[in-house]
This record gives sequence, C-alpha cells and structure tokens, in this order.
Amino acid sequence: MKLKCLLLGLLLSANGHTAEKTIIRLGIQAGGTVEWELPVLQEALKAKPADFELEIKHLATIEAGKSALQSGAVDVIVSDWIWVSGQREKGADFTFYPYADTSGALIVPSNSGIHSLSDLKGKRLGIAGGELDKNWLLLQTLANQQQDIDLDASVEKVFNTPPQINDQLKNGGIDAALTFWHFAARLEAEGYRTITDGRSILQDLGIKEAVANLGYVFKQGWADQHTPALQQFFDTSKQARQTLCSSEDAWHKIRPLTEIEDDLSQKHLRQSYCAGNIEHWGEAEQKAAEKVYVLLHKQSKQALTGKSEELQKGTFWKLNNL
Repeated sequence: MKLKCLLLGLLLSANGHTAEKTIIRLGIQAGGTVEWELPVLQEALKAKPADFELEIKHLATIEAGKSALQSGAVDVIVSDWIWVSGQREKGADFTFYPYADTSGALIVPSNSGIHSLSDLKGKRLGIAGGELDKNWLLLQTLANQQQDIDLDASVEKVFNTPPQINDQLKNGGIDAALTFWHFAARLEAEGYRTITDGRSILQDLGIKEAVANLGYVFKQGWADQHTPALQQFFDTSKQARQTLCSSEDAWHKIRPLTEIEDDLSQKHLRQSYCAGNIEHWGEAEQKAAEKVYVLLHKQSKQALTGKSEELQKGTFWKLNNL
C-alpha cells in the first residue's frame, strides 16, 4: 500500500516556544470529501495555533484505509459505524465520531414513468455498492413494510460502480439508479428526478433523527491518551466543512478537487455536501442509529452486521455531544 504523506500545522505556541504536539496520522481516500477540506483546514491551522499536527496519508481505497488502521499505519480513518460495531464484536477497540450524513438517492430520468417504489416492478435497477449497500437494504425494508413488495425479487438488479451506473442510466441501459450522493447530485443537475433518498427512507421507516453514516474511526485506547488534541481536530474539521458551505471563495478554491467543471453540477454537489453536515450527535441520534442497525441486521441476514443482534457497546465515542 502506497502512502503519500503531507505534514500540516508546524505552529508555535503563544509563549514563543515550540509546543509539544500530538501527531494525528489521518488516512484519507484520494479524491474523497475529506481531501476537499484539507486546504481550508490548513488555513485554519495557520491562523490559530493547535495542539495537534496532521500527517496525511493518502490511500487508494476504503478497504486500504481499514487495513491501515488495523495495522497501526494510521491513527484515524473515515468509515461507518456498522464496520466499527463488527470490529468491536471481534474484540477490537475501534470507536466512531460523526463526520457526515451524506445520503445516496434513487434517481430516474425526468420523463420516466417511475414515481414510487411499486413502479420499480420489472424494471432494471442499477445499484452502486453491491448487495450489502445500506441504502439498498433499507429500500428493500421500506418496500416490504409499506407495500409488501419484495424488491429483491421484483426488479432486475444491475450492480456496478457509481460512474458506470450514471452512464447506464443516461444511455438507457437501466431504468433507475440507486447511487451515491455525489453521483446523484450530478444527475440531478442534468434534470434527472429523485424518487427518494437515504434520509427520506429512514424517515419513512419511522426514524426521524439525523443519523451520521460516516465518521472518524480510531482506537479507543489511543483516543483516551490524546483526547484534547483529538477533540480539537474534530472541531477544526467541522469548522472547515462549515466554511466550505458559507464561503463562496473557499468553495471556489477547492472546485478542482471535486473534478466537476460546470456551475450547475457544482451547485447541486455543494448543496448535497452541505446537507450532510452534522448539527447534533446526542443520545437520541445514537438510539436512532441502534434502530437502523437492527433493520440492517435483519434485512442483510447478518451478512452486513455480523451475528450480533445489537450495536456493540462503545461503538460511538462518548466524550461529548456536538
């Protein structure tokens, strides 16, 4: 695994002496949204001294990030709490702090006759993420609960990568696409219509709280030794996201990193990105996540979650609420 390192934040303490800083080795996927935030985060560290120093390690895939965390090559990655719970069931001490609630969507052409889940019967449904994609599992749960529909049996499933799913929808190879949020944003900018999205699916399942689907993942033991610096990093990261949502200039500077050129697609991408900001993460949201876990455990027949019928204790870092 090739790791590219970048050091950020060689800052001086207020008394003029070099402060002893906690080095946080952050593993990020090249081209991911965390990478968008690094320029803003770097500016924040230059403007205000911090108690931590970031060592950025670029990773090729999500799985590479998990391997790096497990081997001790990095201290923090971005992943989901389902994986954290599964690892804790196996004896690991990984824990999760919320990063974003970005939501995938079910998209169709503007002139499509598909207007509800019942209209998907017999249609070719492109699914990004595979059989165990969480949106796909929850969409099946919703169809079964609300309309007694077995989506898995009633649609022609087409699994592919998000870029290929988008292409297939455009060329008529599929009738609908269940895809990741940034690819859904591109389709919406081109006039495609959203049937539902991840947040709406949860609400229709009776879960009203906003549940973070991505977060920073790290070892509990390591966090206990570096709590002040880690909390400061999380606060700075949140401020970077907020800056990208409030400052046109800040967003303009990171546009090349998004690999999207046209203004309309940029507008939809930014709206979807900012809609994923986590405003609060307290007991209610964590209880809601436990409900989501139970739904995913049942629908996946343990394939996604592992044998445990309940979310493992300690999955969520308990320092404080947002």
